[in-house]
Amino acid sequence: MGGRDELIALLGRAGLDVVGDRRVEEVPPPAVARRRVVAWETRPTVAVAADRADLVTEVNAQWHRLASAAGIFDEDGAFLIDFSGNRTGRWFRVRLTDGWDLAGVLGERPGQPEFVTLSPAGDVLVGATTEEYEVWLVAVDRLRERQEEAARAAADETPEEQTAAWKALFEGPRPTEKLLNAWVLGLSLNPALPQDLLPVLLERSRHALYRPLPSPVVDAMLSHPDWKLRAMAAEYQPDITREQWTRLILGEQDDEHRRWIFTLLAAERRADLDEDTCRRLAADVSPRIRAEAAHLTGLPVSAAVALAADPDSGVRYAACHAAWPDLDAPARQALLTDADGKVRTAALLLHHREHPMPRSVYERLDHKSRALESCRLERNLAAHLAGHGELDERRALARNPRLDTDLVALLGDDPDDGVRFEVSKRADLTEDQRAGIRIDFNPRIHYRELDWVVALHDDHDAMRRLAVSSHPLVRRSVARARHLPPDVVARLARDEDRVVQLFLAESCDDAPADMLMRVWQWWDGSLSSPDRPRSHPNFPRRDLLRHTGDPNPRMRRLALDDPESTPELVERLSRDPSSEVRHRAATDPRLSAAAAARLTEDPHDDVRSAATRHPRLPVRILARLLRDPATAERAARNPALPAEVVHGMAELIGRRGS
Repeated sequence: MGGRDELIALLGRAGLDVVGDRRVEEVPPPAVARRRVVAWETRPTVAVAADRADLVTEVNAQWHRLASAAGIFDEDGAFLIDFSGNRTGRWFRVRLTDGWDLAGVLGERPGQPEFVTLSPAGDVLVGATTEEYEVWLVAVDRLRERQEEAARAAADETPEEQTAAWKALFEGPRPTEKLLNAWVLGLSLNPALPQDLLPVLLERSRHALYRPLPSPVVDAMLSHPDWKLRAMAAEYQPDITREQWTRLILGEQDDEHRRWIFTLLAAERRADLDEDTCRRLAADVSPRIRAEAAHLTGLPVSAAVALAADPDSGVRYAACHAAWPDLDAPARQALLTDADGKVRTAALLLHHREHPMPRSVYERLDHKSRALESCRLERNLAAHLAGHGELDERRALARNPRLDTDLVALLGDDPDDGVRFEVSKRADLTEDQRAGIRIDFNPRIHYRELDWVVALHDDHDAMRRLAVSSHPLVRRSVARARHLPPDVVARLARDEDRVVQLFLAESCDDAPADMLMRVWQWWDGSLSSPDRPRSHPNFPRRDLLRHTGDPNPRMRRLALDDPESTPELVERLSRDPSSEVRHRAATDPRLSAAAAARLTEDPHDDVRSAATRHPRLPVRILARLLRDPATAERAARNPALPAEVVHGMAELIGRRGS
């Protein structure tokens, strides 16, 4: 089945009108309700013979009778429905229209229905499923009560039942490839994974390499027989040592392609290679390896100068920028008159950072933006471009650090807001000059911090001066400093731009507790700074129980961080109306086994995921989730999986197609 529009069209053919928005319904998810209908122990409330001539009409009539008696419809006639082909994982809220026909449309073919209907309150369901000779209609009431009973029963399992559940995981048909791949992805992120199993997982997926691995494992990966595995370890693993890089690159003396790939990775990652290794790569027989060597962080000056005179033009081009400051006049002239056009252009742009570029040279350039942004231009050319250049020329020129101050002022009054904004970010402005430039600052746009401000982070006097800047981007860049003087911290903590406060919370170890608490109320972390501000060392850790009844769910979450919070509070908040609070409870180590079981059927996917990974989740539920491709990946991340079970899973993973 296709996207949501196609699903809505299908419901329309069944005579159902979709109502309401696309919110997550606060009821058990469709998969949980469907399990009540198709479980092996289920018995039908009504069975309709499949050979009836009026099968579709009869099934529709029986469904409507059961649904009406059970209270499926709310006061507006709305109810929830899931059906075969719905891959969204969400309910559709619908109403019946004239001529509705569920049994004739919502199935593989007319008269073979597969659907579940649920009351909007989530208490009762009526589902239809097709057996070999009958269509079954199943009505289930007291759903929430049954859910509670099942969770308590699951938590009350005996050691014998646990052993039987793990044994059953490996019985029956071999797991499908889809299920095995889900196990691989989950185990790759399991913090308790035995490290000796990593090679088995990596045969199927490189997923495990995307997270930092222990040093011995990284060392083993960098020596793995599969060179592509070595390359991925070099690309993604942090803190690779000089010795490991040297062994990795120089160990490929018989394979130029691999040696080039590893050198490229070292250059891209700004790896700290020793001088001898850099020199050997700069003298490599392969031109493309010598070209990559020109970008190495530790390349000695003498090696860079030699590369600038390399017989290969690609190497000379690559080395031009690194070598230029140390080249003598004849060497620079050689590059300026090089036979290769790319080399000449690169040298020309570097030459004109010191010597003004005349109009005749500028007009011959194929790509002028680099010259506008970095070269010193002859006065008449610069004045003409600042006053009469095209829009893209003026914007590029506004970024040029070598522009005369009067031309900077002229561009600061440009009719285009983009030009003025570029000028407003310049490092050579006084704060009074910056304040005089009209800008239209959109606080919702993501801007990178200003490099020149970051370079001044250790200069406290500069931070004091820039912290009072009228420009939000300057103040945001100041807030990215790891340490700031107390007066600067106090000022930024009250900044009118709340992103300044956010950056202070994410980056500055001196951020004050009261500001961290304010930021927490609207921000709980990003990919680059997960769980900040809550994980900040200055974030309040005590007196948080007072937030237990706070109307803001974000504040109620904090109650469980208080050292005096209790398992009873965890249980209470696991039933909170807010999914955000329930998710926090689902990650608490004090969560009861019964609560973990119940939360695996929460309306919200992130709560279900957290509960599935909880170490106190009952074994019988965890084993069932491991057998379902839809939940197997998150279940395989559960750190409480016994070592023998993980080894059994790995054994199946390693048996390709057997």
